[in-house]
Amino acid sequence: MIGKDRIDAANEAAEADLRAEYDALGAVLDRRAIDIAGVKEKVAGYGIAVPSWGVGTGGTRFARFPGAGEPATIFDKLDDCGVIHELTGATPRVSLHVPWDDADPADLVAKAEELGLGFDAINSNTFQDQAEQAASFKFGSLSHTQKEVRSQAVEHNLYCIELGRKIGSRALTIWVGDGSNFPGQVNFTRQFERYLDSAREIYAGLPEDWRLFTEHKIFEPAFYSTVVQDWGTNYLIATELGDRASCLVDLGHHAPTVNIEMIVARLIQFGKLGGFHFNDSKYGDDDLDTGSIDPYRLFLVFNELVEAADVPGFDPAHMLDQSHNVTDPIESLMNSAMEVQRAYAQALIVDRGALGGFQEENDALMASETLKRAFRTDVTPILQMARLEKGCAIDPVAAYRASGYRGKVAGERPVSTSGGGGIV
Repeated sequence: MIGKDRIDAANEAAEADLRAEYDALGAVLDRRAIDIAGVKEKVAGYGIAVPSWGVGTGGTRFARFPGAGEPATIFDKLDDCGVIHELTGATPRVSLHVPWDDADPADLVAKAEELGLGFDAINSNTFQDQAEQAASFKFGSLSHTQKEVRSQAVEHNLYCIELGRKIGSRALTIWVGDGSNFPGQVNFTRQFERYLDSAREIYAGLPEDWRLFTEHKIFEPAFYSTVVQDWGTNYLIATELGDRASCLVDLGHHAPTVNIEMIVARLIQFGKLGGFHFNDSKYGDDDLDTGSIDPYRLFLVFNELVEAADVPGFDPAHMLDQSHNVTDPIESLMNSAMEVQRAYAQALIVDRGALGGFQEENDALMASETLKRAFRTDVTPILQMARLEKGCAIDPVAAYRASGYRGKVAGERPVSTSGGGGIV
């Protein structure tokens, strides 16, 4: 951890300027009849989960370049996640990936409590083979032609549920790499039927207070066809399984021109938006830092979420899902958490009365300008004040760098020599 004294010292030099900037923004928003304190309170109460695997260095398809002080165990990962939350106050939960993060549940809970963290949705892994498994997932898992392979995949997911139950998770996320690389390789219909049958077995094993999130991905690792390839197929799965099944939207799992915010609106409308994996992309499933490519799209997604905030039972899960190849993963995850908060704050200051009126009048220009007015507003002082009042860092990245945390863990943890290809 960084320590309160270091955070307070980092904040001391910046606090006076922040208070002046916060007051100035408050006056601007007051002229728009927006209460800055109310926006700040909502931002302070917002939290997004960090992925355990995100604190390690990612890789391209061709090579991986390990970073200094990489976490060697799930407990190292939790330490890094604790630093992210300590500095930002925005990431109170961690999403585990099994078997990568498999460990004694009591030890996981004890470590999380020590760091002031909780656990979010647990993620199963049937897209790669593990040393101890009997059958290979090379040609699929939940949709495999052979029953014994499907059963192995189902059992793994049920194990994830049991582990998650013991550590306080309340959801299971399923993503599979099942698909095909050649025309004619699979029968599309029978393959999807097998997937649904397997998913029904997993759904039947959910505790009553759990949710099941299924995630779609347009391509990769299967390049000709993917079993759960788009939000329409994902919606069909969630509808077939039942009320506690819903769709997870990853911002990178869409064709480049797809209107993601409209997909979000559709899933909200029909009660099947389960949650998000936030990241960004230029070409495909790039897993870049959230808001690094298209911050306006991120804002438009949050515009739909704020619009639906009063819908009964509306409670989507929010999690980051990124691969950090050329940056310090802790810095990238902190920056992304803050960018998600920024989009949320901007969406909160949209003049919804004006927007609705322009929409009813078919005034396309002014409706667009109403959104842009909120997007152009620099809400940084709101985010910073929320952090300051929670005892976190006004500038988390600067405080982190000044702390020397990366150098410290680099001297304590074993040097990673894993340089193989493959995105992690």
